[in-house]
Amino acid sequence: MLKVLAAGLLALSTSACGMSLGLSALDEDGPKATGSIAPKSDITLSADLDEEDWRRAKAALAVALDPQGPGTQVSWDNPATSRKGTFTPVGAPFVKNDEICRTFSAHLSGPSTSALQGTACRPSGGEWTLKEVKPLKATAKV
Repeated sequence: MLKVLAAGLLALSTSACGMSLGLSALDEDGPKATGSIAPKSDITLSADLDEEDWRRAKAALAVALDPQGPGTQVSWDNPATSRKGTFTPVGAPFVKNDEICRTFSAHLSGPSTSALQGTACRPSGGEWTLKEVKPLKATAKV
């Protein structure tokens, strides 16, 4: 009798090992989003900027383009590379494709100097992404 009971317990315990449930079976509401990473933009301000330059520039750009801010010029610099620059918003923020956008002018200096104009956009609460950057058109002096 003891052998039959032991065999029954063994059969019962090994049959449970063969059962598997997908993780979705444990979640009644379906899959949940855990966050997302915005695709990295292929647009850059300058090939001369290293990672730390861009980190500092991006922080200044975010302040300059803040739709709640006064729209004034914001500067940045990186003493380690001697690169620096300014961002100045041009015009009021606008909505395009469900994102808040703003045009800006940028002046970069360091090993080379450049004047640029561009547009950056961000989803509500998200990070600014460069949408367009091109050389600033020179204005004719009269």
